[in-house]
Amino acid sequence: MRTPVIGVMGGSKATPTVTEMAHELGTLIAQHGWILLNGGRNSGVMAASAAGAKSAGGIVIGILPDTTRAKASPDLDVAILTGTGDGRNLFNVLSSDIVVACPGALGTLAEVVLALKHNKHVVLLGFDLGSDFDKFRNKRQLTHADTPGQAVDLIAAALNTAGA
Repeated sequence: MRTPVIGVMGGSKATPTVTEMAHELGTLIAQHGWILLNGGRNSGVMAASAAGAKSAGGIVIGILPDTTRAKASPDLDVAILTGTGDGRNLFNVLSSDIVVACPGALGTLAEVVLALKHNKHVVLLGFDLGSDFDKFRNKRQLTHADTPGQAVDLIAAALNTAGA
């Protein structure tokens, strides 16, 4: 059976609270034996989640918008250089079995929208999108967690439902 890939999306500029949450999430993903995929950069949610997963012995894949590794997180096992800028958001989403969205800005919102459009399960971790997304909440395609532990429980449930 293939190892699940969990996409962790979020802002490149993040508060200490958000980076701590992302680090814990990365740790828990690795402890479950899942692969962590993110945007690959050495900042914000990307750096924190990669560091958390790596500290727990996990595998980390980074889908970078660049053509060089200059801004890549040192905690990546695999750095995929796309040279596509924001277009890499689609690669992030399509390569993930489940997407977790931590607080971020427009890039994170774009990844959430792309994930929902492509029928991916999305877990919002401390990230509120308002009532515009209720249709997806009602289908249980979009769920919300307040803590990394709750997010991991929702990931596990979604993977079980999907048969992954």
